[in-house]
Amino acid sequence: MESKNLLSVHKISKSFGIKTLYKDITFGIHEGEKIAIIAKNGAGKTTLMRTLIDPSNADTGDVVFRNGIKIRYLSQQPAYADGLTVREVLYQSDHPGLDALRAYEEVLLGEGDTDAMQAALDRVEITGGWTIEGRIQEMHSRMNLPDMERKVDRFSGGEIKRLALAQLFIEEPDLILMDEPTNHLDLDIIEWLEEYLINYKGALLMITHDRYFLERVCGTMFELENLQFYKYEGNYSYYLEQKELREANEAAHLHKAKQLFKKELDWMRKSPSARTSKSKDRIDRFKDVKKVANQRIDDTEVTLALNSQRLGGKILELHKVAKSYPDKLLIEQFSYVFKKGERVGIVGPNGCGKSTLLKLIMELETPDTGKIITGETVVFGHYTQDGMIDKNDLKVIEVVQEIGEYITLNKGQKLTASQLCERFLFDGHQQYSYVSTLSGGEKRRLFLLTILMKNPNFLILDEPTNDLDILTLQALEEFLEEFQGCLLVVSHDRYFLDKLCDHLFIFEGGGRIKDFNGRYYEWREDQKRVDAIKTPKGNTIESPKEKKAPRKNKLSFSEKLEWEDLPIQITALEDRREELNEIFESNKQDPDQLIKASEEIERIITELDQKEMRWLELSEFESE
Repeated sequence: MESKNLLSVHKISKSFGIKTLYKDITFGIHEGEKIAIIAKNGAGKTTLMRTLIDPSNADTGDVVFRNGIKIRYLSQQPAYADGLTVREVLYQSDHPGLDALRAYEEVLLGEGDTDAMQAALDRVEITGGWTIEGRIQEMHSRMNLPDMERKVDRFSGGEIKRLALAQLFIEEPDLILMDEPTNHLDLDIIEWLEEYLINYKGALLMITHDRYFLERVCGTMFELENLQFYKYEGNYSYYLEQKELREANEAAHLHKAKQLFKKELDWMRKSPSARTSKSKDRIDRFKDVKKVANQRIDDTEVTLALNSQRLGGKILELHKVAKSYPDKLLIEQFSYVFKKGERVGIVGPNGCGKSTLLKLIMELETPDTGKIITGETVVFGHYTQDGMIDKNDLKVIEVVQEIGEYITLNKGQKLTASQLCERFLFDGHQQYSYVSTLSGGEKRRLFLLTILMKNPNFLILDEPTNDLDILTLQALEEFLEEFQGCLLVVSHDRYFLDKLCDHLFIFEGGGRIKDFNGRYYEWREDQKRVDAIKTPKGNTIESPKEKKAPRKNKLSFSEKLEWEDLPIQITALEDRREELNEIFESNKQDPDQLIKASEEIERIITELDQKEMRWLELSEFESE
């Protein structure tokens, strides 16, 4: 059965001053569709989303909704009126069952007749009013929200986002518009949200930088680029493949047009006396060819090829560090010694102390007990969630010039502040724009630029992926892969963690921090095995999707990443085995060291077998 159209957009355009965001774009959204919008920061993603909610924001064009549909918008930073409690927010949700219950209560309190009472009861029955209470309690628990009587005006950003999601899912709209839904959420909630949206029967239009989310949830990609709208019928992997093909075809078309332009230009330049005899059609054709040939493919990208200072032998040592507040123990007796080139990810629920650990390292807070020793050669680069403070009244170029008039690259080249801004996609016009006029993602990009300009050799990143577009994220990942210093990152972006961090600090609550040697997906697999053991036999709950899943013939996005990473892990293990073998060949080692080396070799051999088998298993699907 053909799905019904929920929303139609016809030739809408939007400009701010001299900057055009999009022009004459047309698309539709049908029942059950799950769509993602992909574009650079500042391209107009959020503006487009707001236009769908309020079509009067468009300069031109029309937005038409199907009669009777319920649409809800989840903004990046939801807000509620002061004084409201959790209970008031959830029970004020727009759901016909809640409306019916309120009407029923009014009949009970009044002097309604028997017919009115029956009508109210029937309405409660029809609208699912008797089950909505359970639904509210379920969402309250699932989103790990505070007590029902808590005031929401004292909530953190993460708590507000979870409350907004709970209200959204209670209302069950026909079409959900979501702007960066995973920002400020912890990993457990993100994974639950992912599964929920996969099975959600309504339609979804989403802006997100979370590539695992894009891969698993969305089956259609809308790309906003060069004022145009491109549609890709497939998930994120398919989009990457098709985008590459499109850009190759566009490049070939442009090359052909330029060749034709030269030919037509020669013809047009022939003797002026023959001009009157020239075909009008051919002259018009020349104008069209000229227009195409003068087009420029936007292949600009963020370039992060900056320098970093050399690290010495002593880097960073934490000795029995503890930190607590009157109502909460965050860190208890944590010790760790960082080595050169380490890449550590920090994961755990919101409010467990992840950012506090970073502040302790940066001496922004003082530990209750314990010692933190920083090496003399360490130059920290600290990317915070707060971003730049008190910079809105400055121009972009002024923010950069505060740090330096020029910067030295890793190959000895020097760039002026203006040239560096251009590398980070701030053109001449934007460089002289005030920071206050930038989008959230553009401000983040500028903040990242100011951090990297200082040539740090130890990067501390607190939620660096929030509000960054995929293009900037890819560039940041490429830079960090080549970065020779240490990396310590708090992130809820699973793809980012998997790609960059081979070591994790797991905040387990109650001040406990688990030191896990492996990547995020490996830790999650370990967690799943533990959960499976804890689940009593006969009580295993299998989702309908798992029961009916056909034999797969293609790697998922995360499995492909794992497959590509395994040879690197195998090589590292083999190198370590060789190092340990050299210990045995030496006559200068004490017995205790030999015993430890023997135990480690045994562990490495087991791990090598597991990883080689896993690589072979994944290779079967990759080769098909």
